[in-house]
Amino acid sequence: MPEAAAIDAISDGSLEFYCNDLMKKRLLVIGAGSIGERHIRCFLATGRATVSFVEPNEKLRGIVAERYGVPAFSSVDDALLNEFDAAVIATPAHTHIAITQQCVNRKIASLIEKPLAVNLDGIAELQASSERNNVPVSVAYVYRSHPGVEVMHRTLRDGTHGRPLQLVVFCGQNFPFYRPAYASTYYAKRESGGGAVQDALTHLFNAAQWLIGHFDSVVADAAHQALPNVEVEDTAHVLARHGGLLATYAMNQYQAPNEISICVVCEQGTLKLELHNQRLLMQKDPGASWTVLGKYPLERDEWFIRQANQFMDVVAGDAKPLCPLSEGIHTLKVNLAVLRSLETRRWETVSDQL
Repeated sequence: MPEAAAIDAISDGSLEFYCNDLMKKRLLVIGAGSIGERHIRCFLATGRATVSFVEPNEKLRGIVAERYGVPAFSSVDDALLNEFDAAVIATPAHTHIAITQQCVNRKIASLIEKPLAVNLDGIAELQASSERNNVPVSVAYVYRSHPGVEVMHRTLRDGTHGRPLQLVVFCGQNFPFYRPAYASTYYAKRESGGGAVQDALTHLFNAAQWLIGHFDSVVADAAHQALPNVEVEDTAHVLARHGGLLATYAMNQYQAPNEISICVVCEQGTLKLELHNQRLLMQKDPGASWTVLGKYPLERDEWFIRQANQFMDVVAGDAKPLCPLSEGIHTLKVNLAVLRSLETRRWETVSDQL
């Protein structure tokens, strides 16, 4: 703010608002599709960031800029002529690494939408740049920001119910109802991060590795069963090994019920998170009823506002990334191993080596 404007702010009693604005971090959202717009909305809702965005589509850029009253740029290069503290990369997955590398080179803390990428190209270089420049890079696996998943994570870590033995995950949703434009987006092609595995099931892979540890190996079956106007898989079944734990993942993107459940069977009890019913359950004794450990009546934006606040803590230097780049890399390797298994029809190892 110019000096004269600052004096005016003091004289008209708005100094508090001026100071608050100076304390906010400068955030750039790159991509203003459905998820990018959600990030714009939810970071604004934190009250902790001034938000600008990049969107090459002129019509969409104008609509979003007017809707939220925030500055807009037509390209990443134009935007990065300005100073930013943080960036959210919400473009198609095959562009994530190159754009994030631009941000890290300018020491801009970055939050990358899932999946991290569609292959391993440039991953090692990005990781090295992040470490060399001491710039935090997070991956936006929003399930880690859900309070029910957080409680489940702590409960499994403290060993209350003994060693986890089995994981069963199920997800089903009518994709055309919730994402009517899916066929004209990145979803339509695996090369841009589309299909059930990379777009949806990857969320549950990442949540599971946070809950029970990294994947060792996977075997998968998937097919296009029902979704019109695309050929990518809309149904997937995956078996996995997480150390000594056996896991099953199943999903479809066309059933009427919108439901997600994560069930972990431990030596001395079973935990079940029903995200569609917004509750965490526990049962220890055969024949007993489920005990409700927590209820979480959240709207969808509330997940993302929690994630935005957590990322702003990282940007401020007050916290470490909830899903750091290294964890996002592991999930990417799970995605790639599942896709390999669909081709080879056999078990595939998930390596931690780049």
